[in-house]
Amino acid sequence: MTDIDIARKSPMLHIEEVAAKLDISPGYLHPYGKHIAKLPLRLTTEKEKQGHLVLVSAISPTPAGEGKTTMSIGLSEGLNRLNKQATVVLREPSLGPVFGIKGGATGGGYAQVVPMEDINLHFTGDFSAIEKAHNLLAALIDNNLQSLNNSLGIDPRTVNWKRVMDMNDRALRRAIIGLGGTTSGVPRETGFDITAASEIMAILCIADDMTDLKKRLRNIFIGYTYDKKPVYARDLKAQGAMAVLLKDAIKPNLVQTLEGNPAIIHGGPFANIAQGTNSVIATRMGLSLSDYVVTEAGFGFDLGAEKFFDIKCRKAGLNPRAVVLVATVRALKYHGGVPVEDLNHPNVAAVKKGLVNLDKHVENIHKFIDACVIGINRFKTDEDEEIQAILDHAESLGVQASVAEVWAKGGEGALDLAEKVAQVVEANNTTYRPLYDWNWSTEKKIETIAREIYGAKAIDYTLKAKQDLKKIKDLGLDHLAVCIAKTQKSLSDNPALLGRPKDFIVTVREIEIAAGAGFVIPITGNIMRMPGLPARPAAENFDIDTEGNISGLF
Repeated sequence: MTDIDIARKSPMLHIEEVAAKLDISPGYLHPYGKHIAKLPLRLTTEKEKQGHLVLVSAISPTPAGEGKTTMSIGLSEGLNRLNKQATVVLREPSLGPVFGIKGGATGGGYAQVVPMEDINLHFTGDFSAIEKAHNLLAALIDNNLQSLNNSLGIDPRTVNWKRVMDMNDRALRRAIIGLGGTTSGVPRETGFDITAASEIMAILCIADDMTDLKKRLRNIFIGYTYDKKPVYARDLKAQGAMAVLLKDAIKPNLVQTLEGNPAIIHGGPFANIAQGTNSVIATRMGLSLSDYVVTEAGFGFDLGAEKFFDIKCRKAGLNPRAVVLVATVRALKYHGGVPVEDLNHPNVAAVKKGLVNLDKHVENIHKFIDACVIGINRFKTDEDEEIQAILDHAESLGVQASVAEVWAKGGEGALDLAEKVAQVVEANNTTYRPLYDWNWSTEKKIETIAREIYGAKAIDYTLKAKQDLKKIKDLGLDHLAVCIAKTQKSLSDNPALLGRPKDFIVTVREIEIAAGAGFVIPITGNIMRMPGLPARPAAENFDIDTEGNISGLF
């Protein structure tokens, strides 16, 4: 059966029954039908549990991903089967990948969160609210450029705030707006980013509460006036209206797994262009309600997990107790030189050759935390000899490893992994180690990440990037964290360099400022903040019948 077939055949609990497992009374819920509810922010302070935080990350993925979400859900099911009260806390899906190449983001097989159609398609409208808040600021900027009586004197050439939409559409990357005469705005070059790349998304996911959200919205950097003075969203008095649009989006969403266990889903920044993890509010809420929280960070450990530790955990005071590193036979063969179309063919030699990629990610984990378990996400095409090669290698590294069959068996397929994770968590009383100090210079922070995590030999800055570094210093923003935008396909900034590249040079093209979110974004390689659709997008497979049943979502 397909994922959607499995989801439909699985009975769902009423959301009040799911909430009861977290000791949440119905009066706290803001229901969206029978199976979804918003949770009030006060739950993070009214509940007193201090759960164990477990991060699920991965080796460098193939284009289709390696199943971190599926593994996260399966692990939470396994922990609950061991009577460890666990909640999985995840990001919300973006419609871009849903209709593009990767499909939905609700797990797969018998390790899913449901109702999967609703979660993948609009959900509770959080992405729409973020999109509207972002575009409201864009409209206020252009209105101020047009204004004769209330103008701030903004130089339109310095405005980098684009518009956003939650869809892959390469034709909108660059656009000229304001055409049509003097009443239709000031002509200027701009474009669109995908909603997951919006600074509003990053702000929502890093904010502590509504007060902090409004403070961060105020601090969004827009550009300069003609006399070189910086302009922020607060100068346009934009933060109040933007916060109003986000009044419900700031509240986490409660749903359930296929086995009826609680799942909190909130926020959805991409990890190759933003911090790549769910919201601070959702994570804290899970920790206040559960004994264990299982969460994931986008793409490989070099992207989402590095940002999870150095940005999210540092800012929010979180202390993860263990990392599960997801590895797959197919990804190791990919890094061993096997083309994507041949990954289903047995090739033990290629698996062994690709293990250098796993080695680097394990080394990177140990720069932050000592507690690590390798979770081998088993696919039906995997051969026993290929799996054994990974297990033998893990043993040689002194790292525990477990074969998980969560897609096929759900929580039952993660029992061994759950036991190993619980053992590691309960034996770990240490605090994680951040990689860098936020008070270092921006250059030193970038260099530290590139050398220590990616394995780069040196950093090269374009003239534009050097100008951006000066701008950051002049604005007094040198203390902000660094959120590097980089390809997910390689440890380097070149997607063609697979395995474990060494002695390469990372080129920083430019550095964007996300002052509201609290970080700067060095752009490396050919990173697009508005993806395009593939030649045969997943959207071609979608349909709906007269009964309202959706097909094509997988």
